[in-house]
Amino acid sequence: MSFSDVDICSVIRSQFLASPPSRLGVAVSGGSDSLALLHSLSRCFAQGSVALHAVTVDHGLRPEAAQEAAQVAAFADSLGLPHTTLQWDGWNGQGNLQACARDARYRLIGEWARANKIASVATGHTADDQAETVVMRLARSSGVNGLSAMSVRRTLHGVSIVRPMLGLTRKDLRAYLRRQGISWTDDPSNDDLRFERIQVRQALEHLDKLGVSVSRLAEVAGNMGEAREALDWYTFVTARDIACVKGGDVVVDLRRFRTLPREIARRLILNAVRWIGRADYPPRRSAMGEAIDAIRRGRGTTLGGCRIVVSGTSIWICREFAAARAERAQPGQLWDGRWTLFGPVDQGGLHIAALGQRGLETVPDWRDTGVPSVALLASPGVWQGDELVAAPLAGWSNGWRADLHESAEAFFAALLSN
Repeated sequence: MSFSDVDICSVIRSQFLASPPSRLGVAVSGGSDSLALLHSLSRCFAQGSVALHAVTVDHGLRPEAAQEAAQVAAFADSLGLPHTTLQWDGWNGQGNLQACARDARYRLIGEWARANKIASVATGHTADDQAETVVMRLARSSGVNGLSAMSVRRTLHGVSIVRPMLGLTRKDLRAYLRRQGISWTDDPSNDDLRFERIQVRQALEHLDKLGVSVSRLAEVAGNMGEAREALDWYTFVTARDIACVKGGDVVVDLRRFRTLPREIARRLILNAVRWIGRADYPPRRSAMGEAIDAIRRGRGTTLGGCRIVVSGTSIWICREFAAARAERAQPGQLWDGRWTLFGPVDQGGLHIAALGQRGLETVPDWRDTGVPSVALLASPGVWQGDELVAAPLAGWSNGWRADLHESAEAFFAALLSN
């Protein structure tokens, strides 16, 4: 199927539903996909209805990158759009280069967007990227979530990432650019067989002859996405029935948890761990499987910056003390990304830190809270030097209160959005 220019704009515009954002960031690298995205977005919406802001990340990995960013800036200027170049110099030669660069790109773009009050950023991912991701996930024995690959929307670093071109191929977009007389830059890394994605890209050329085409693989991802939505909904309904949030911890009925289908149990625990531990990426599937087995046998475990404790008839998912040990904040500031403590204003020299064993031992009636000790160890305490002043979640408020940054409802909502 071939797309006309009107079709391409229609496909892209449809992904923003009836209410496109008033301010929209557009990540542009200078390659064909992102240039086509920026150009088509400049034509997709009624004039003045959406303010577009282009952004490019210069990873500093190639000497040509700065010039390519300047070319994107000039292209954006020709469309009458503002452009910002962000610099990354964090590569130390360790780990997976493409993964590190991708993580840095999203982090920098997220920081830029929040600073400029831009809630949504569009990226130029296509059906080709979707197909490549499906094949890479197959090689890792991924489940439904992995094979659903990239969703049209995802929240990352506090910003909504929108991928409005997942229904379009790179071939479609390059034909669009040629018709517009627009040239693009090919990153030489796109031909570097050291990278897994490039190996997969070349393998797809051979698979296409067997009917395993980009469009078919993208369709598989779409089917898996629908299955994922159904599983997420069932997990949400189940959580409403057998789980609750107490003092920032997620508490689950053990007996009823043991009767759940394994995939629903996995999703419930996974989302509790991500909500409490605030990780951008989930624990590995193998680690999740081991955690589910341990819980069903009545044993605790550590996962994703959280402790999972079986206490009586309940499962407690709480923050791990080791993960919160170094966190410090002033009263009224966000601590550990989750808590803000307020109290008497006439006390000076105070700071917020995890309660820990030493702090817990100074709270005489913590057992009256009914909260397992391991959960209270990572709860916030008010300290003056080495002296504990208050521990609101452990039953010793002393005029202080601890407010959870996100309500309990945010946990249940996250079950439908991850």
